[in-house]
Parts: sequence; C-alpha cells; structure tokens
Amino acid sequence: MKKVLIVLLGLAILGGIGGYFLWNKPHQDVASAKADVIFTADHLLNAFETDENAANAKYLDKIIKVNGVIKDIENNDSGEISVILATDNEMSSVICNFAPDFGDTQKLKSGDEIVIKGLCSGYLMDVVLDRCALAQK
Repeated sequence: MKKVLIVLLGLAILGGIGGYFLWNKPHQDVASAKADVIFTADHLLNAFETDENAANAKYLDKIIKVNGVIKDIENNDSGEISVILATDNEMSSVICNFAPDFGDTQKLKSGDEIVIKGLCSGYLMDVVLDRCALAQK
C-alpha cells in the first residue's frame, strides 16, 4: 500500500511540474517570426466571410501579415491598444491587438497605411489578430 502511495505522489509531483512549465511557457515572438500568410485587410476579411470554417482551418493560430489603412485606434482599460484596419465592408474590419508595452503605436494615426503581423485568433464580426507587431512591407 505504501508503494502505491509513493508512486501516486511521485506522479502527482511530476504532473504538477509539467503543468507549471506548460503554464509558464513563453509566447511565440510574433515580431521576429516569419509570417505564414500575407494578405490585405480586404482579402483576409473576405476569406472569413466566404467560408469561415475553411478560413479557420487555414489561418487560426497562424501568424498573418496584413496590410491596410488605419480606420481607428482604441485603448482599453487594461492598456491594450487595438488598431482597426478599414475594409470594403462597413460593418466588419480587421482588429489588431497590441500589448500595452508596445510603444511604436503612439506614432500611428487614422488614415495611415500600415503593415502588421499578428496571431489570428478568429472571426466574429471582425477578424482578430493578437500579439501584433509592426512589420516591414
């Protein structure tokens, strides 16, 4: 009986250690990573509007480089900055979320043409890219 408890305790400790390292695993550095696909904001939105399931299969959790014109810039309560790219569809857009400590967004303004890399997290009414970084054309 004691051996079983020792084995179970050992497994629990190993599971806890593994879970700790998975929980604290660093995020992929989007700024230095190579983009999986390159789109204009219109083409990216059109891919999701045409066939959301196919687009999810191809682009979800992939690094996407998108270029477009800034429609708006928003700051939320946690300090995260969202750059909204204009599309031909007035009801939908591409939302690019930057971390609060990403300082380069202070130079941006509505109407600027921009290239952004981000991790695609899906589509509701808008296509959302997270952990974004400014990119070169």
